[in-house]
Amino acid sequence: MEHDTFRDARRGLNPHPCPFEKAILAHCCTCALAVRLSISERETVACESAPARETCARLRAELRQNSLFALKVPPGTPLPHAKEMKAMCGGLSGLQQEVEPADEVADVHALVAAALAKFGSLEALPYSRIMPAVAAFEARRRRS
Repeated sequence: MEHDTFRDARRGLNPHPCPFEKAILAHCCTCALAVRLSISERETVACESAPARETCARLRAELRQNSLFALKVPPGTPLPHAKEMKAMCGGLSGLQQEVEPADEVADVHALVAAALAKFGSLEALPYSRIMPAVAAFEARRRRS
């Protein structure tokens, strides 16, 4: 399937993509509100809740913005895929450690709700303590 054709089919089938879709597909985390959809031989992830999707989109933007220094990227520069994954997966992992230490992020929706209950807002999250997890995150190596 051609990339443009896939992108058009994806928009039609998944009008509400999960902001952490790449992280979920990379098995960095899971989410109770995520719905996996198949398009040809590819997968996409939708979110069942519009309010949760909006909150996650704001969190993703905050993680991206706060990660720029840790990722050594100038402001305004688009993040390459690997650095985007570091910001998402490392950021969620660091947030998990701040909310309730665990080995993995079992549910993004529950994590965000717990973080909001503990810190009050996304802007109040302890990004300075989350960023070491972003810098330390390493993607899985490709199998040969």
